[in-house]
Amino acid sequence: MSLSIRNQLPGTVTAVTPGEVMATVKVRLTGGQDLTAAITLEAAEDLGLAAGSAVRALVKSTEIALATAPVERVSIRNQLPGTVTGIAAGGAMASVKIAVEGGELTSAITSESVTDLGLSAGSAVFALIKSTEVSLATA
Repeated sequence: MSLSIRNQLPGTVTAVTPGEVMATVKVRLTGGQDLTAAITLEAAEDLGLAAGSAVRALVKSTEIALATAPVERVSIRNQLPGTVTGIAAGGAMASVKIAVEGGELTSAITSESVTDLGLSAGSAVFALIKSTEVSLATA
């Protein structure tokens, strides 16, 4: 199966916390970072997720915000440190490539944000991803 979602990071489930309708799934990415996904309980059961399950974390580029420093006191669970490797900017939007331990991410942000953050190749950034925007696929 081919997907338009370019951000696909491999990892291993470390914990599944079920709720009435949703479950949170902790994933240790191959680069060593921890990621949290909030998915439906039904999806977690259908995928057979348990500690030790191999998964791919999928995130659309439009769902990755960028910061130039860690953000404190925010509800966003996932903050992955990385380095900008390239920027393709248009009139309104930009595609920012980020190297993270164990892979690469692409973030689609406004060109104005690229300027306001002073981003260029080599810039240190943090990719901010809400747990509800992380999908999981079994490997």
